[in-house]
Amino acid sequence: MDKEGRLLKLRKEKINELKEKGVNLYPNDFKPSCSIDELRKIIEKNPDTLGENGQQFSIAGRMMAVNKMGKSSFVRFKDRSGQMQVYVQKNRVGDETYSLFKKLDIGDFIGVTGPVFQTRTGEWTLLADQFRLLSKAVRPLPEKFHGIKDPEKRYRQRYLDLIMNEKTRQIFIKRSAIVAAMREFFNKKGFMEVETPMMQPLAGGAEATPFKTWHNALGMELFLRIAPELYLKRLVVGGFERIFEINRNFRNEGVSTRHNPEFTMVEFYQAYADYKELMDLTEEMFEAIVMKIAGSAKIEYQGNEIDFSRGWKKIAMIDSLVEIGGVDPGIIQNTEALLEFAEARNIQITKKDRHGKILTKLFDILVEPKLIQPTFITGYPVEVSPLSRKSDTDPELTDRFELFIAGREIANGFSEINDPEDQYNRFLMQVRQRDEGNSEAHIMDAEYVEALEYGMPPTAGEGIGIDRLVMLLTDSASIREVILFPHMKKNS
Repeated sequence: MDKEGRLLKLRKEKINELKEKGVNLYPNDFKPSCSIDELRKIIEKNPDTLGENGQQFSIAGRMMAVNKMGKSSFVRFKDRSGQMQVYVQKNRVGDETYSLFKKLDIGDFIGVTGPVFQTRTGEWTLLADQFRLLSKAVRPLPEKFHGIKDPEKRYRQRYLDLIMNEKTRQIFIKRSAIVAAMREFFNKKGFMEVETPMMQPLAGGAEATPFKTWHNALGMELFLRIAPELYLKRLVVGGFERIFEINRNFRNEGVSTRHNPEFTMVEFYQAYADYKELMDLTEEMFEAIVMKIAGSAKIEYQGNEIDFSRGWKKIAMIDSLVEIGGVDPGIIQNTEALLEFAEARNIQITKKDRHGKILTKLFDILVEPKLIQPTFITGYPVEVSPLSRKSDTDPELTDRFELFIAGREIANGFSEINDPEDQYNRFLMQVRQRDEGNSEAHIMDAEYVEALEYGMPPTAGEGIGIDRLVMLLTDSASIREVILFPHMKKNS
């Protein structure tokens, strides 16, 4: 039997002993009067009025360390807000309670009531007048010195990761604050939060392979949504002129440091706006969020200083291929020459790909990794932008941008198509691409075209990957670090 097995056996024997003595291992009647953080704030305000015979406080939390010294002991425990020390004396809590205390283990939840005092080292400590077991832990926690360093174990048993690793806890506390700051920004701008279906009869709004399911009562196939876009724009048709949704999308794709099959995005739409206005809005929002979370417009991410101060670089995709990607401007419009260029650099492109898709693939390899500072790429080809409005100056391009930071896409936005005939023809183009073997191309959504026929005002919309934004603001190299329960293969 290994060490963990022996410890588990000992704990179960101890649990049976406590049960035989009539100890309630899982009571539910202890009510904390405050959190540890709230108690610390009280101490800061009234240090002179507190002491061994002063005000009583009731605190609950998990035992993280114990220093037993015969008839008295120090316990370090923590709740949601922080850690604190408790001093337990036999002559103060009584023989029976102290005997129970000595049988408890690290990981158990306790409730303590008493005053606070300062130790000789100056540390404020809760002095136990009453001490109760609130929940007995059966399994031992990992050794604090070693912690949980194996990434797979951390992701599979995130609850242990959160208990043992303060850095992990802070990532998810910060994630919550980022989402709250985003909501606050949209609310101040007059946007209304909405919810749209996550199971859809047609998978649309993006190019991706969907997850399929079956609804027994309706007798029909449904898809977990790959994007909420087409439903959100139906709401714009219905008169909601500024809307946003923060929720999950699902794409049946590979798992990597940047991809998880289930991920969080915000999508928002603004009537009577174009893609240029959304670029300005995005700069304003990101700067506001970063200032609120980091206290500065500049952050460190994986060794690079990134500046979110407004005034971000904007460059057309074709220009970026020349200036950053090293493509000869003389071959930009020559499909065969681009294929030869790609082949010479071992970039995998099929001859079936249309010109716009070839440009985009070259951009992904040659330019995207080099975009460290916030950069808007504009002028995306029509072939890769089936829902974006065509440019008035060049019908081969669209009024679309993507935002790149730290060498990865963070946001995608564009002026929307509100011409139902144009949208219908774009869907037809996607259907042809599916027939040619592109399984991720859009399918025809006749109901959405019908909605457009009732009239949609000029509108711009955008999607932002929240997981990737959290990665940036927590200096996390992998998306798995910022998702509480990332998808993983089953244990063999």
